[in-house]
Amino acid sequence: MTHPLPTPFTGPSAWVGRDMQMREDDWLIHLTPPQIVELETAAAHYLSLGRDVGEITADAFPLPTFSAHLRDLADTLLNGHGFEVLRGLPTATYTQETAATIFCGIGAHLGRARSQNAAGHILGHVRNIGADANDANTRIYQTDARQTFHTDSADVVGLLCLRDAQVGGMSLLVSAETIANRMADTRPDLLDLLFGPIATDRRGEVPVGADPFMTIPVLSWHDGHLTVFYQRQYIESAQRFDAAPRLTPKHIEALDLFDALANDPELHLSMQLQPGDMQFVYNHSQLHDRTGFTDWPDPTQRRHLLRLWLSIPDDRPLPEVFRQRYGSIEIGNRGGIITPNTTLNAPLD
Repeated sequence: MTHPLPTPFTGPSAWVGRDMQMREDDWLIHLTPPQIVELETAAAHYLSLGRDVGEITADAFPLPTFSAHLRDLADTLLNGHGFEVLRGLPTATYTQETAATIFCGIGAHLGRARSQNAAGHILGHVRNIGADANDANTRIYQTDARQTFHTDSADVVGLLCLRDAQVGGMSLLVSAETIANRMADTRPDLLDLLFGPIATDRRGEVPVGADPFMTIPVLSWHDGHLTVFYQRQYIESAQRFDAAPRLTPKHIEALDLFDALANDPELHLSMQLQPGDMQFVYNHSQLHDRTGFTDWPDPTQRRHLLRLWLSIPDDRPLPEVFRQRYGSIEIGNRGGIITPNTTLNAPLD
């Protein structure tokens, strides 16, 4: 097999972290006082309707002027460098319900929220609940351990930081196109292997009739787009299933190189999300990670982020193999974890 990439990637999503760190104004957007007031007014309007936050729509969360920036944000995600941070939301002065409403309202202007678990939760809570990071059924975001560079099961992943950790918990991003460029230059033989099927553990969230693992390639070249799907820890734990395709030594070498490049400080971008920061990342072209952290002794002050998974209109088509994860690959209506009788809702805590 020869990797199908036609040329090295040179577009805006093939960025290098060291350069992007010096271009902070391109991706860190400071909310203005009028924008904050508009978001707060929209939240107050929605909460006056008495509906669940999980039912929020763009029409019910009116943003007469800020919606224009959110259209630009969607274009940045799909066609630009693939991520943005909105800074300045004064969440310390809000109830958690108000913060969640603003976050979900912004999400509704970008696309459709997707369920993050079998219970239909569109609002995830990223925090350390003391889970064992070495347990094959643990979701790593529920620990304080270092994650690894990975993708989530949606077109876009959004985070709202309510409280940061005492120490650590840095957010890391890296471009899949940049990694592919480096591998094509140095080890095209290993890059080839990433376009073949590789088993990824479902970690217990198994659709009816499906295998407990997926066989989606790490990299797919489809309709002129390079799409990444990756979680190294879940790839390794999938080997516990006898029916899963075996990782060869060459596969492991390829995955090790992929990880080494993602972890190269020259290539990835690191940032410390502050309370009130909202980060949006395009999941098909970027990988994200989080460093380990030490939490505050007071349980009420511990690190806590809200998470959204979004499916957005006018997105790229996905290869057929993504049905294993998404069920449907319909643009604007895909991603998340859907089971029979799932009802979308947004748990506030």
